[in-house]
Amino acid sequence: MKILLVEDEPKVAAFLYKGLSEQTHTVDVAMDGLQGLHKAFEGQYDLIILDQMLPGLNGLDVCRRIRAENTRVPILMLTALGETDDKIRGLDAGADDYLVKPFAFQELLARIRALTRRGHEGPAAEAVLRLADLTLDSTRKIVTRGGQLIQLTAREFALLHFLLRNQGRVVSRVDILEQVWETSFDTGSNVIDVYINFLRKKIDKDFSPKLIHTLVGMGYVLKED
Repeated sequence: MKILLVEDEPKVAAFLYKGLSEQTHTVDVAMDGLQGLHKAFEGQYDLIILDQMLPGLNGLDVCRRIRAENTRVPILMLTALGETDDKIRGLDAGADDYLVKPFAFQELLARIRALTRRGHEGPAAEAVLRLADLTLDSTRKIVTRGGQLIQLTAREFALLHFLLRNQGRVVSRVDILEQVWETSFDTGSNVIDVYINFLRKKIDKDFSPKLIHTLVGMGYVLKED
């Protein structure tokens, strides 16, 4: 897998470069935001690991500019800021996941596996999923509603795919964490709510009927009203 690592701290960059290379990944390193943005646009990457606090151009702005080009490359943001609001800002900027420093290298690898495993369904998986006028093409990674193209991040796409595969069935937060994030999160976190809200804004806000429903104390269900 080809990874772009954007990290300005030399020791952290060297540590991650060595560890990821030993996992047989090809790693390009950028030491500031502008260099990272240039490499992201010039190269074809399977994953971008992006520090939030960068010289030249901060990680949030780098992430926004990458997403403005409609690229769906998974972005994992590294941050020393662990408050919920800081994490939400990263997700709002277009990151698919976040990891708070300091972190265990094995946790980083788990997050990478979870991000890159999205969309890799077995041969029997249904390529096109539909509900009402919502369509998700898992092969071409395209989502439309009412014939209108909907731009989703990699994590939003994975979450919608999971909800569509379970349409009409209530899925709990634990179900989503295990099947979409495939990693251990604090179940007291509001990350799931944040992503559900992202999806609602994109596939429900300007359309009818509403498809994403919350069942308080139980979870979420994707169905027609």
